[in-house]
Amino acid sequence: MDLKTPLYDAHLEAGGKMVSFAGYTLPVQYKDSGVIKEHLAVRNQVGLFDVSHMGEVVYEGKDALANLQYLLTNDFSNLEIGRVRYTLMCNKNGGVIDDLLVYKCSDEKYLLVVNAANRAKDVAWMKKHLFGEVEFSDQSDQFVQIALQGAFAKEIIGKLTKEEEIPKKYYSFTEHADVGGVTCLLSRTGYTGEFGYELYCKPEDGLKLWNLLLETGQAYGIIPCGLGARDTLRLEAGMPLYGHEMTEEITPLETDLSFAVKMKKEDFIGKQAILDKGEPKITRIGLQLTDRGIVREGANVYFKGNKIGQTTSGTMCPFINKACAMALVKKGIVEIGSSIEVEVRGKNLTAEVVAIPFVKK
Repeated sequence: MDLKTPLYDAHLEAGGKMVSFAGYTLPVQYKDSGVIKEHLAVRNQVGLFDVSHMGEVVYEGKDALANLQYLLTNDFSNLEIGRVRYTLMCNKNGGVIDDLLVYKCSDEKYLLVVNAANRAKDVAWMKKHLFGEVEFSDQSDQFVQIALQGAFAKEIIGKLTKEEEIPKKYYSFTEHADVGGVTCLLSRTGYTGEFGYELYCKPEDGLKLWNLLLETGQAYGIIPCGLGARDTLRLEAGMPLYGHEMTEEITPLETDLSFAVKMKKEDFIGKQAILDKGEPKITRIGLQLTDRGIVREGANVYFKGNKIGQTTSGTMCPFINKACAMALVKKGIVEIGSSIEVEVRGKNLTAEVVAIPFVKK
């Protein structure tokens, strides 16, 4: 049976259309708005998301850093306290188990945020590879996570939080911020391509924080947003999604995530397999339809009559009003501006290879 976040009743009262997702019942959209309106609210004003389904785990102890260095692809040896870093966790074949964020709370404490659908798998993998003096705990049920995203997010947080407690840099955070009387981890992060914050608080404070942000944001046109807009926003911003642009069969280098893979650091799980594969033979590209239609995942991509790959995500992007998709294709075949074809329901539609992200702001 699906779990409910502490904000479940608030979603029902707001007219949320509830669906099953990653083991939770969550709003895909709200009846008085819908995906397009919610998407545009984030791009033009501000939107509020319940992302409490995400998982949170903590590494503590003298060997916490050593564990992360071996477990994850990025390098955390130079990560400063109060900063966040994106990374991948690979299997021994170099495929991606998950992508996640690492928050450095102190020299011996790190908070890791994982994808909801992968929580059980991730926790089992992490426990299997623990070593040395480290304490590991799955604290996913101890957090409500709320994402405040959009141009006016700064104004809203500024009305509720002391200036010195507001994180200034992208991918930075304040571990114990007072947001309108609610103690939160306040983070300058997001999954929409917009300025925004993610807030982590205790479950018993979740409803208070949700309502406080909605009330404070009324003057800025805030609306609650669902999973539908979260997906269209991330795709329009060219952000990969686990299970689509990343799988356990695809290495990070094959989906253009090399910035988060530090091959020069000491050994990490999957490093040798990635080295053994050599130069990636596939790459991730952006497509924009020039014919009428919408491309979804799993559509075959052709160049000059030859199949070169498949789409991994696709939709109509509301802000730019274009049908776009991401695809994994053979490397070195096409470039920006190339004309290709995508098979949709037995018909080939023309598309152009374009730069990612699709939205330029």
